Amino acid sequence: MNHKILAILLFSLISATNSQAQFNLGKVLDKVSGKSDGLGENEIVSGLKEALNVGISNGSAEASKVDGFFKNELIKIAVPPEAQKVAETLRKMGLGDQVDKFTLSLNRAAEDAAKKSKPIFVKAITSMTVPDALGILKGQDDAATQYLKKTTNEDLYKTFFPVVDSTLNLNKATDYYKEIVDTYNKIPLVKKVNPDLKGYATQKTIDGLYVLIAQEEKKIREDPKARVTDLLKKVFKQAAK
Repeated sequence: MNHKILAILLFSLISATNSQAQFNLGKVLDKVSGKSDGLGENEIVSGLKEALNVGISNGSAEASKVDGFFKNELIKIAVPPEAQKVAETLRKMGLGDQVDKFTLSLNRAAEDAAKKSKPIFVKAITSMTVPDALGILKGQDDAATQYLKKTTNEDLYKTFFPVVDSTLNLNKATDYYKEIVDTYNKIPLVKKVNPDLKGYATQKTIDGLYVLIAQEEKKIREDPKARVTDLLKKVFKQAAK
């Protein structure tokens, strides 16, 4: 997506969602993109909402489906770094099944928590300010994703933590984790480990969502096939002129 359409869409969002905004959208569009070329303000605003909703919805849906994390090597959650040696040692002892059960349960918790993400992202987008919009306009291809990272990580963590905690227990990940750590800690002369499993799993879930949303952002910017509605096609085609 080129800078022209991003500017149009972002300023339109601000106009539509902030009743306090005191600026003339038509003048802004003239300055940034030259002309609206027949695109009405309602169409531009709706196009923005659709574009952002497509990216967020696709990313959240991909993450929250069964195996959304577990079978995606870009975001699959592995054993915590502090426990990597534990996993390697147990595999050498023929206890790899325990490690595999734990890893699967860890990713199931992430998939469950991801279902709660969309409202938080939508809230962040509707709170976007003019400086935020200009920063995204001048930014890289993942500028919108970086904005979401800055504005949603804390809320996502608070929302996800109890879900991850509950699902870790439900899927017995906590039990599996205790089992492998206890087994390892009984080995003579090893340094005892006990990483923060719940905090680790929560943040890795959030990080995985950002990866998927960045992919969706890139698709919508660059690939006409990712513009899945007639309005998206119309807005992006007009802006490319």
